[in-house]
Amino acid sequence: MPADAPTIVATSGGLRIGRRSRFAFAPLVEHAVELSGTTRRPKLVHLGTAAGDQRAWNAELDEAALNAGWDLRHLNLFAMPSVDDPEALLLDADVVWVGGGSVVNLLAVWRAHALDEIFRRVWQAGVVLGGVSAGSICWHVGGTTDSYGPQLRAVTNGLALLPYGNGVHYDSEAERRPLIQRLVAEGVLPTTHCTDDGVGLVYRGTDLVEAVSEVRGKGAYTVTRVIEDDDDGGRAVEERLEPRVLPGAR
Repeated sequence: MPADAPTIVATSGGLRIGRRSRFAFAPLVEHAVELSGTTRRPKLVHLGTAAGDQRAWNAELDEAALNAGWDLRHLNLFAMPSVDDPEALLLDADVVWVGGGSVVNLLAVWRAHALDEIFRRVWQAGVVLGGVSAGSICWHVGGTTDSYGPQLRAVTNGLALLPYGNGVHYDSEAERRPLIQRLVAEGVLPTTHCTDDGVGLVYRGTDLVEAVSEVRGKGAYTVTRVIEDDDDGGRAVEERLEPRVLPGAR
């Protein structure tokens, strides 16, 4: 069942320690399922490209989905695509959830398999797209990444379904905030939306309509560039967005 508008849930969260399994899906993923509008057993497709399609991790998510009462399938791309028709698999989902890891490697592999084009069609068809960390940045113009090494760098070749930058782990990794602000001030990134750990951004079409949180007290932020005169190279201005706390938040 497609959502009633193209929808993306871009997060710095989505999983927590489970009661009967190592991990459980947390309220951010549950909210993505709710936004899909499905009235039957939810169907999710997981992509772990950014972490190299680790089968052990897939198994952990299989158990989490079983406990949630959801149907979960994986689209693996290593060493070859795991299905004959990736687009058909994605279009049949209610929610696509993309895991974290190397956003630079994810983007390169996706483009090698034409998933950049496929995802635009899947998004427009109303399948809810979501993810955490690399799985959040990928839908935007770009953000900051440790894909190249321990020192954070800019990535600017995201899928750009959303015409903004994206900052993840904004409160837990000290280098993220100053680098985002510098990149926006310099015009390397456009207006950028950022999330503390446990917070997600909900987009309908290309509009940011809401920030939501599965952890109380956390925030989301918009960082914009301000140029006050012709000689001003620009500076970054940060505005906090207060998230709506989701049911089941801790």
